[in-house]
Amino acid sequence: MNVAVVTVGDELLAGQTTNTNAAWLGERLDERGVSVERVTTVPDRIGDIARVVNEYRAEYDAVVVTGGLGPTHDDVTMEGVAAALGRDLEEHAEALAWLEESGYSRDDLTAGTADLPAGARAVDNDEGVAPGAVVEDIYVLPGVPAEMKRMFESIESEFAGAPTYREEVVADEPESALLDRIAGVRDRFDVSVGSYPGNSVRLAVQGTDEETVAEAAAWLRERVELAE
Repeated sequence: MNVAVVTVGDELLAGQTTNTNAAWLGERLDERGVSVERVTTVPDRIGDIARVVNEYRAEYDAVVVTGGLGPTHDDVTMEGVAAALGRDLEEHAEALAWLEESGYSRDDLTAGTADLPAGARAVDNDEGVAPGAVVEDIYVLPGVPAEMKRMFESIESEFAGAPTYREEVVADEPESALLDRIAGVRDRFDVSVGSYPGNSVRLAVQGTDEETVAEAAAWLRERVELAE
């Protein structure tokens, strides 16, 4: 299963808010064997959201969108997703009923709080107010991290892929000097190798077979100068 993550918010692009949602989702999806192949941040503009979501839903098995939910003037994500699918926004009866059961009367709610793309499945927001939605292969979650995490956990069983295994080898050599051994381990084993330089170089060996990953990591450890 491959997925694109779209985070929405002018404040993310301006650096006023750190995009922790993308990192958290990437880690959780990776744990479930799902390949996150694209992470994109777009502004609070309906056209930008619609264009990116429409493009990605044609390329990936699912699109996860976070941010911009609610009834205020800059909460336009639901409208953007609806536009991507050519659907209208409609008051969602089940979402409204859940809100009322949670103690919110219609008079308490700002107009538009329960508006979702036509035909969407509502996802309850146990940590906030504005509901999320699943429509076709698009999952729309809040931007508030606590709300996003709780909502994702309620639907994460819908994301599944082949389990992956990972081991790290930390080398005390320049990255450029390791290229021959990186190529060698990839030629000999069915694994991918990520190289992350810093004070030392972390070589991340990853694959779908646990034994193969362990053998590849051992092969590397025997051939690089290990950092202490």
